Amino acid sequence: MANETNVPAPKPTTLEGWVKLLDGVRLPVPQASHDRVCKAIGDNRSSLRDIAELMQDSPALALSVIREANRQTHGSMAEPAENLEVAITRLGLKRTEELLARLPAMPESQIPVTLRQLQLISQHATQQANGFFAARLARLWQDIHWGSLLFLSPLWPMALTHPQLLEEWELRVIHKGESARTVEKQLFGVRLLRIAQKLVETWRLPIWVQQGYRLLLKEQRELVKVLRIARDVDHPLRQQNRLDDDPTLRRWLNQPANTVLLANGLALSAQQSWDCPHSERWQYLTSLYLQMPMDELQQQLHQQAANSARHHAAPDLWHPAIALLWPWGSSHVPAGLMPAPAPTTEDLAKWRVQCAELLVEPSRFTNAMHLTNSARDALVACGMRRVMILMADRTHANLRVHQTAGLPKEAGGLNFVVSQSNVLQRLLAQQAQVRITPANNAQFSALLPPGLRAQFRGDHLLLRSLVNNGRVIMIVVADQGGGPFSDITVQAFGKTAQCIEKALHSFSHRGQ
Repeated sequence: MANETNVPAPKPTTLEGWVKLLDGVRLPVPQASHDRVCKAIGDNRSSLRDIAELMQDSPALALSVIREANRQTHGSMAEPAENLEVAITRLGLKRTEELLARLPAMPESQIPVTLRQLQLISQHATQQANGFFAARLARLWQDIHWGSLLFLSPLWPMALTHPQLLEEWELRVIHKGESARTVEKQLFGVRLLRIAQKLVETWRLPIWVQQGYRLLLKEQRELVKVLRIARDVDHPLRQQNRLDDDPTLRRWLNQPANTVLLANGLALSAQQSWDCPHSERWQYLTSLYLQMPMDELQQQLHQQAANSARHHAAPDLWHPAIALLWPWGSSHVPAGLMPAPAPTTEDLAKWRVQCAELLVEPSRFTNAMHLTNSARDALVACGMRRVMILMADRTHANLRVHQTAGLPKEAGGLNFVVSQSNVLQRLLAQQAQVRITPANNAQFSALLPPGLRAQFRGDHLLLRSLVNNGRVIMIVVADQGGGPFSDITVQAFGKTAQCIEKALHSFSHRGQ
């Protein structure tokens, strides 16, 4: 396993090339999880179950141990290790410890966000699988749990080596509706599902994971048939009769292995939205599989998502549970997301005072924090309810939060890698303003860091880059609570940005 995580890898164009590359990637493990597991292995009082439970906190660690155990028994008569306890037993504690020593361990915040986002989806899928299926199929809970967690694992190393390809795939296939086959041919040279399937076979992952990919690749006709029946959700008796008339299709639907695919379909599609066509398809299928009414299924679905968020959410990642607070259509828009009222005469008077302070010459500001604090107050005074001011480092590689208003305290500690967002790259390249609306929300949200978008829920957002001496040094992000902007506030926002730029120029030339 030669590839280190910090070495850029050339892009393969063949199935064999992708498998060779991705099979050689060492996935980074959060330092805290790594330390806890190492301590448990060194403690004679720790049982295998204790160690396995600690490993579950890190999906990458769990995958690495299962892969290594199956690699050791490859070619033998032994069945693949399909859960952590079996894998640790086969490796033994000494070899497990040696494997841990080879894995790169680092603070969680330093692990690339695209990888952690994918792993969060896998953890969300596992929560859905346990909530919907594990109790009903209690004897199979291990198969359900590990199959669900590892289903997307073939994409984890790709999120490390080529995150921009996965992001472009998501934008074009999910948000723009382009043909997956065409896009994947252009981006990867081969179907993404084929890459995943081949890695699943190479790593000898649980058989239910293999069955899920085989279904998606070779059993689409059956899937379409079942989906047609599943859509007839208002007539459960008619659904049952149609399944009874086709026993082969009924057996195909009722395979326990389908639980893994259903759970991942529910979690992955929820990343786009809870009521998009992708999400509805998986909800219909799960409803039919469980013989559960849709309203009851959706209630449990949202409850499990909230449980997942409590355990796995992170400030810089997007969890679909956040969107459960959003409206699902214009008829459900709560008062807080109605168009913001225009600022009053008194509000505008306060705003003008704030702007005047920015324009004082020579500059009255003693340091950059003093200036951005005043800039934040001016943006709030013009009617913005949530504000984030990002400062670029000297290399334009990172944007660090400098000031916030109306956001959780932890938002002040966020840092965004510019190379992971096309929108941030464009805003840093030259002076520009991006206005997100319901018409372009899906397109732009896919190009923003999930952690940034998660702070500003809603369909309306303004982002503007500010220039000093011909170079972008700051980006302002603001909204009026996520609902439509007041036109006067948008105009005031533009004028405030100009005042901040003049203040920056005056501050940088003070004393000259």
